[in-house]
Amino acid sequence: MELLSQPYFILFLIICIGFVIGNIKIAGISLDISAIIFVAIFFGHHGLEIPPIIGQLGLVLFIYTIGMQAGPGFFDSFRKQGRTLVVLTSIVILSASLITFIAWYWTGIDMAVAIGLLTGALSSSPGLAAATDAIDSPLVSIGYGVAYPFGVIGVILFIKLYPKLVKADIKAAEDEFEKESHFEFPEIKNRIFRVENEAIIDRTIAELKVRSMTNAVISRIQHGEETMMPSPDVKLQKGDLIKAVGTEDALKKIELLIGHATNEDIPLHKSYEVQSVLVTNKSVINQTLGAFNLWSTYQATVTRVRRSGIDITPSPSLRLQMGDKLMVASSHDNMQQVFRIFGNNDKKLSDTDFFPVALGIVLGILLGNLTLSFGNSNGFEFNPGLTGGVLVVGMILSRIGRTGPIIWSMSGAATQLLRQLGLMFFLVEVGTKAGANLEETFTTYGYNLFLIGGLITLVPMILAVMIAKFLKKMNFLSLMGTLTGAMTSTPGLAAVAPMTETNAPAVAYATVYPVAMVLLIICVQVLAVFG
Repeated sequence: MELLSQPYFILFLIICIGFVIGNIKIAGISLDISAIIFVAIFFGHHGLEIPPIIGQLGLVLFIYTIGMQAGPGFFDSFRKQGRTLVVLTSIVILSASLITFIAWYWTGIDMAVAIGLLTGALSSSPGLAAATDAIDSPLVSIGYGVAYPFGVIGVILFIKLYPKLVKADIKAAEDEFEKESHFEFPEIKNRIFRVENEAIIDRTIAELKVRSMTNAVISRIQHGEETMMPSPDVKLQKGDLIKAVGTEDALKKIELLIGHATNEDIPLHKSYEVQSVLVTNKSVINQTLGAFNLWSTYQATVTRVRRSGIDITPSPSLRLQMGDKLMVASSHDNMQQVFRIFGNNDKKLSDTDFFPVALGIVLGILLGNLTLSFGNSNGFEFNPGLTGGVLVVGMILSRIGRTGPIIWSMSGAATQLLRQLGLMFFLVEVGTKAGANLEETFTTYGYNLFLIGGLITLVPMILAVMIAKFLKKMNFLSLMGTLTGAMTSTPGLAAVAPMTETNAPAVAYATVYPVAMVLLIICVQVLAVFG
């Protein structure tokens, strides 16, 4: 068939078939996008090939977007309980790598196969990408393909069975998480207070330093029948009503400063409005909220900021990020000026400027080609390689966010599209290359590969839950999320999510996943040295 000699036709044919097979569920389990590599292995076994440039293009796109997505979570993961989660993650990755090394040393399997088993047992596509970059051998993909099915199923079975074996109290874990979440991200509320404190009569809001003293924001004031915006030079009079926005703790401080709360309401002045303003103007990214002098210039007040689903009390030192949603009170006329400053254009969030992506990948490739020497001429040399260089640059740039006019961060939709595209191209190319050596590998190693892959999947999880008992007391749901993140298993997270109505597993997963990915890539590169 003439079409089968055209690489672009084979490429998209494998992707189509892979998606069809990947969406088939057996006992609630599916291979999802990873089914593409099995289809590619089948095609490769029958002599069909994909040009290597397709795989290399997919590799850099996939790894760069992984870095962009993982960067902020990686650097933030060392805060608070994240340190405990990182310890468990390290135990999982390092023990899995140790088992891989022992299997290579004792059984004599090729190191490329062993590393493939490691990445497949942890169901890690980034690990496979790093392994392929470190060892240019189709045996890596074969090992991955052998270990991957149980890498998915084994994690799901463990997540489902372990809570029953230990008779875990899910309700208690939910209550504990809710208390912790409330303490870390307290709910933003609003309340009306009557001015009663004689000590503040005839004093201005600026003199009272309301924001710095209480961490609350005054959004409007009613003096007699007149409603006004909270200008710093407005003097409070006895009987005035003020509306304050902040956490419960901040509102209690307002009550101590101002007077008792009341059920009365303050109507919004007809010349003022309250609107949500989206930050989409590149020029304001990373600038502090106080730098705009909104009140003195536009008589506008920001009462709260919503970022990544969390309400934040605004402060002059708060640095703005792309996609922040500001709740602003201002006059009708000045609101348009506020829109102009911050952008308020949701279309820009879906637009993708490809220049920062291309520049970031170029910088990553340059870093990957650097060789660091330790010691004299016979000392140790380290080269991050294509995968390491692109990943590190992506993580750093995502953390920086902006350099001059360049916005490094991308919208979630754009990141997901490039990541999926890169992963598909990469899986097709490495899969077809691996398929050519499939029969020879199984003839050489037999079913030992399945056993080794199973051990790499199960032993680290068992070890992690045993050690978790000796570490700082840990929320059970967070432990389950940590295991799925450490095993880089999205299907595993999908299995634990129905256990609870909280997002405890997802929070832990998001914290440890980037750490696990980086550690695994480092371990892969270290193991490759022995190969």
